[in-house]
Amino acid sequence: MQDSDRQWLTLDLLKAAEEHFKDKEIEAARLNAEILLAHVLQSTRMELYLKHDRPIFQRELEEFRLLCRKRLKGRPLQYITGEQIFYGHSFLVDERVLIPRPETELVLEHALDRMAVQGFTDRGGVSVLDIGTGTGCLAIMLALKLPNVKITAVDLSPGALEVAERNAVRHDVSGRIDFLQADALSPRFADDVREKYDVILSNPPYIPELEWEGLEPEVKEHEPKMAMVILDGFAFYRAITANAPVLLKTGGLLCFELHADGAGKVLEIVSAHGIRDVEVHQDYAGWDRVLSGLLKGSGAG
Repeated sequence: MQDSDRQWLTLDLLKAAEEHFKDKEIEAARLNAEILLAHVLQSTRMELYLKHDRPIFQRELEEFRLLCRKRLKGRPLQYITGEQIFYGHSFLVDERVLIPRPETELVLEHALDRMAVQGFTDRGGVSVLDIGTGTGCLAIMLALKLPNVKITAVDLSPGALEVAERNAVRHDVSGRIDFLQADALSPRFADDVREKYDVILSNPPYIPELEWEGLEPEVKEHEPKMAMVILDGFAFYRAITANAPVLLKTGGLLCFELHADGAGKVLEIVSAHGIRDVEVHQDYAGWDRVLSGLLKGSGAG
């Protein structure tokens, strides 16, 4: 990649970048090279191969090298390109928001399944509260999947809310999502939110403070700590569940993403606050990842 006089072609540059990333022990070296070069060329990864003999212009080569250096310094790929794919859709990301993970797609799938079982997807006027919305990926995907749903998306971070609002505009659902800055740990949270909902979703901070130092440098040095870490890992589950009788309609659905080994404790918390018919679902690695239940009572409203 450093041959100053060489005329690079797309496939040759990909191969060179892949080897360089491998030498520097970057995981998924080929994928990283493909995504960065596609970003520079404003193309898809498939187009890189369909146009494998396309010459790389000097300006493009310099930009690609710059992005590769950022990646080698540990900056997450998604923050370099400003994009993450979530459930097949592109979401804007930057250092103000946590990068959406595949595990959170399971929360979306599970919530959609349980909403269907409860009949929420068959009627109008269904309301959803998304606590800790971050990029807005859960709220926006629900809005895309369910035209009858009205959503309130909450986050403590004004920066995260700005990103989420931009994503909502990007996906043309901003008219059906209200964005609200509020702290779920505040005693005034229920007053700030004000309404009762059919569904509460949350992917809250759940990494205990003691685990922070053991995380990968790529995570610690770039992603927002406040979106991941809380002292013992369970404060948000306690606070949100304690507010469930106020914020959820009778028969309403509460759905959480879980720390990989947090299901037992969260089950205790929700059971103590009138949440019944609890289900726990595992991710593809076999870890408990999603927990949901219904506020005791009959009916959905």
